Amino acid sequence: MIRRNIGQLILAAGLFTAQAALAAEPIKIGVTVALSPPGSVSQGTQVRDGTEVAAKMINDAGGVLGRPIELIFEDTQGIPEKARAAAEKLITVDHVVALTGEHQSSNVLAEIEVAHRYHIPYMNVNGWADSIRAKGYIEVFNPNNYNSRVATAAADSLKALKAKRVVAFCENTDYGVGLAKALGDQLKVIAPDIEYNSVTLDRAGKDFIPALLPLKANPPDVVVEILLPPAAYIVLNQIYEQGIAPSPKTWLYDASGLVDYPDFWQNVSDAAKNIIVFGLYHPKMAIPDLGKKVAAAYTAKTKSNAGRLIFQAADSLFLIAEAIKAAGSTEPDAMIKALEGIKWTGTRGPISFSTDHSGYKYHQWIDIPSVTFQVTAVKQAMADTKLVQEVGQPLDMSRLEHLK
Repeated sequence: MIRRNIGQLILAAGLFTAQAALAAEPIKIGVTVALSPPGSVSQGTQVRDGTEVAAKMINDAGGVLGRPIELIFEDTQGIPEKARAAAEKLITVDHVVALTGEHQSSNVLAEIEVAHRYHIPYMNVNGWADSIRAKGYIEVFNPNNYNSRVATAAADSLKALKAKRVVAFCENTDYGVGLAKALGDQLKVIAPDIEYNSVTLDRAGKDFIPALLPLKANPPDVVVEILLPPAAYIVLNQIYEQGIAPSPKTWLYDASGLVDYPDFWQNVSDAAKNIIVFGLYHPKMAIPDLGKKVAAAYTAKTKSNAGRLIFQAADSLFLIAEAIKAAGSTEPDAMIKALEGIKWTGTRGPISFSTDHSGYKYHQWIDIPSVTFQVTAVKQAMADTKLVQEVGQPLDMSRLEHLK
């Protein structure tokens, strides 16, 4: 009887502990994201979903330090002023311990000023602009792509294509203008014989024909696209409608990784056939077990296949959780110190952050895996696109298909 009572007491104590953990005060994480126009809603939705998938996985495993993660979302509409206000509200009203979620560089640049002022850790999901890293803010960490990496990959591809003349169309944002300039700078180093020009377009525009017409009479060897939706889709369609690219004379290179967006084929059809794409994810890439679990959870949640933004958003939240675990605290200094020393395998590979303050490197995951692939048919599934450059390998020109 005594043993039975002791067993019941132990069981009751265990249940009480589990219930106490579930009832513990949540750890609040602020998530800024564009979920309505003029922001890129398709990107915003993916970032939201990827963050939610990661939060559920963390909470299903018992949370962090016995506390559940609570996500607090703010819609920034892709507007820097709204992004700044959202970050301020999340920190001062909701009392979040960290910020994540943003996917447009201009918004990131607005938000990190707020995070820096309040000394709150900020995990940058998808802001590519090198100017984000150049700020050198101790609170900001970047487990995502960066313009210098894209510029290097794109320049290598343009050189391999033996291009003599290249024109880039970029959006009028920190991301677009910054990447166009970085590409030009990189070409001067590795392919100085290439004639390169960039044209800046209004990301809120709808008629880009005047900027495209000069290319009809004198088409370049490659047109590079550096825009986000919806402007990116409009530009691609109008380039095709004007007979500029893709064509037997002119390659089309997508430096923005658009093809894995869920609404890509709803907005672009023949214009994308034979396009060459810089990619941060491809179904034929090898990914760690965590990536497979996140992909499966996302598919179960949305009935769609996971793309790069799902992995980037999930990793960003996982990293915040790992930092809190390692620090044993939600205090900013403890979390920042933990992130600077972290060596953790996420959804895409082993992640660590550089502490080198030069250029774009500070608090950046330097060795982000990337690939190059080509779309060879209209409405082609990502898994069926042609991988022409695998992770860490040179571009294989023999795999490319050209219009005839």
